[in-house]
Amino acid sequence: MHSPIVSPGLPFTDTVNAWVPHGHFVIEGAPHGPLAGLRFAAKDVFDVAGHPTGAGNPAWLASHPVPTRHSALVQQVLDAGATLCGKVITDELAYSIHGHNRHYGMPLNSAAPERIPGGSSSGSVAAVAAGLVDFALGTDTGGSTRVPASYCGVWGLRTTHGLVPRAGLVPLHESFDTATWFAHDANTFERVAQALLPATPFAATRALLLQDAAAEADAEVAALLPRVADVLATLLPQGCGRATAAQGSSLEDWRRHYVAWGAYEAWQAHGRWITQHAPGFDEAIAGRWHAASQVTADAADDAYNAGLAARAQVRALVNAGAVLIVPSAASVAPLRSAGGAQIDAIRARTLRICCIAGLAGLPQVSLPLATAKGLPAGVSLIGPAGCDRALVRLAVQAWQTWQVLQDGAR
Repeated sequence: MHSPIVSPGLPFTDTVNAWVPHGHFVIEGAPHGPLAGLRFAAKDVFDVAGHPTGAGNPAWLASHPVPTRHSALVQQVLDAGATLCGKVITDELAYSIHGHNRHYGMPLNSAAPERIPGGSSSGSVAAVAAGLVDFALGTDTGGSTRVPASYCGVWGLRTTHGLVPRAGLVPLHESFDTATWFAHDANTFERVAQALLPATPFAATRALLLQDAAAEADAEVAALLPRVADVLATLLPQGCGRATAAQGSSLEDWRRHYVAWGAYEAWQAHGRWITQHAPGFDEAIAGRWHAASQVTADAADDAYNAGLAARAQVRALVNAGAVLIVPSAASVAPLRSAGGAQIDAIRARTLRICCIAGLAGLPQVSLPLATAKGLPAGVSLIGPAGCDRALVRLAVQAWQTWQVLQDGAR
């Protein structure tokens, strides 16, 4: 472990409102390592020694001590040679996939400036999409990396639950929280994967397009799925078929199980602090915390048992050698001016998709694609537990093949 050099300020201008006021600093990475020469930012739920963790809320910032050690993942990345360029905005306590923070503002989506960046890793995705850093650490509980990656046209990953260390990370739903990263380009995305993830062997034999997940997406997003399936059919020995995730149930049932199970855990983790500090949450997030406070232990147990049944169903599909194809989000990024009812409806459909990998605890890679109108939209691959590095390799191969086919069609 090297002795880091800390510099005040940032080596660039924050043109996208991604950084928190207390996050303007630089910590040099180790002089040699697989990530040497790269710059990264950290979502403000990761502890960085000597700098406060705000979790998107000034009351949290004021009521928690300044960390004396880096989070496990921040330390791992610094030791791998990357330089940390400060801390970036998160939705409050990471309990949103929208990207708005009433205290710090909404970062700019450089790929579609009139549209939201998505959250809760809003600052991380905005910093990457703008090219201010090479990659950025985020978290994904219910979709907080997959969704903004899709909205902003960058690479995103939900890691296998428990594979990447979460020590020194503000929790939300303990059973679903994962630590991960975004990257602007495929080479950097895979380079980080090779540095941070174990080389677990996995050779997919076929792909399965999940029809119930596809049905939750708008037509312009859903249209991308069979095209990705065609690409994968050229790469995998058994081609591509179709399947249903929630057999004998529905993705809406699965979403409800995820919401109840996770909300109960969230209130157990933070309910006392919220009650004591009245932290002035945004209205939508305050509503989620109120709902979380009402989930009983019995309801949480029911959701937990139903969630485990869903997990078994999904794992049975991937453990047979398949990768699953799903939309990364139900729509392109909504307009910044979109109303609450519209956002809530999109959020519900997106969570029906995202809860598949969430309940199953599986890795999911979001490939940065675009709709026929040129708006960013992600398509994801889900694979078996622990195959993250191999899944990233397959996703990059698929994306590269897609690019060749696109060039040939021009």
